[in-house]
Amino acid sequence: MGKRVLVTGGAGFIGSHTVDELIAQGYKVRVYDNLNSQVHGERTEKPDYLHPDADFVKGDVRDRDHLYQSIKDIDLIIHDAAEVGVGQSMYSIDQYISTNVQGTGVLWDILVNESHSVEKVLVASSMSLYGEGCYQCEEHGKISPKPRPDNQLAEGRWEMLCPQCASLVSPIPTDEDKELDCTSVYAQSKKDQEVYSLMIGQAHNIPTVACRYFNCYGPRQSLNNPYTGAAAIFCSAIKNDTPPLIYEDGNQRRDFIHVKDLVRGKLLLLDQPKADYGIFNIGTGKPSSILELAEALIELCGKSFRPEVIYKFRNGDIRDCYADISKISKLGFQPRYSLKEGLKNLIDWSDGQKAVSKVKDAHQQLVEKGLVLETQPVPSK
Repeated sequence: MGKRVLVTGGAGFIGSHTVDELIAQGYKVRVYDNLNSQVHGERTEKPDYLHPDADFVKGDVRDRDHLYQSIKDIDLIIHDAAEVGVGQSMYSIDQYISTNVQGTGVLWDILVNESHSVEKVLVASSMSLYGEGCYQCEEHGKISPKPRPDNQLAEGRWEMLCPQCASLVSPIPTDEDKELDCTSVYAQSKKDQEVYSLMIGQAHNIPTVACRYFNCYGPRQSLNNPYTGAAAIFCSAIKNDTPPLIYEDGNQRRDFIHVKDLVRGKLLLLDQPKADYGIFNIGTGKPSSILELAEALIELCGKSFRPEVIYKFRNGDIRDCYADISKISKLGFQPRYSLKEGLKNLIDWSDGQKAVSKVKDAHQQLVEKGLVLETQPVPSK
């Protein structure tokens, strides 16, 4: 009989793909998910795409007694349940801290104080913990700068400058040893999840691994949630014949990883004792600009319009961050999907989905909360 795995948030985007792969590998899987309406709409029953062999329990990770009933006969836990989204976290503060931090606290309080058979925990962390990624200055070498100052952004000077000599710097892969510098409530809540999990797991001899997800995309990512990943947000807008809305000048760079690649990475860590008590980036190691992402999706959808680049800064955003994946690669991980192949897979899936683009409403909320900085754009050099 395969080991029994609990996946919190297992009815969501990344969680449901994790469930599929676990079952394919012979695990027995239980899903614990509250079916958050922002992700699942008005759905009250488990999604049709959830694997039929998974045991589904509807519940909130903050409900201690209910969560314990789902844990006590489990061997392994993958803790994916969380509120996601940088922008929204900057005003829905209690919601993010309560779900992400308190929910993780409840999970660990059970593991420390109740009888169970849990052997290992994987916690979903995030690249957002890094803040800005790593850069290379010709004069000062590798640097880890703080966020760009408001006066620079107000002038529309988007690229990162060396804090010592003010020269332009180039992004380089960000490794797990970089000092963390959270720039949003979401990022701080994920940092708290990670720190508490590793600390408590180590103290109580429960092997724990923090998986720092980079920008994940693919089928089942909500096309109706304006705070989900950029690929799904852009896809939803394009399907509604609306140009994708892009902050700054669109040349900010991220590491976009297809969900199936990300799941292969995390399950490698679940199965690998050498990963215990470690922190691992899960990305592709290749940077792509937000503008490149939008233009690729527009082309794949056969549209002729251009993205709407608004030359404004959204509080909590960073310029560049992409993964150094050398640490997880040493355990045997290599991504398989190119960005174009992965986006085509997303588009093919989206053709059968209803998409309601709410990005303009989300942008207006940020404006009303004072979280969008007006700028005077200056062409990037």
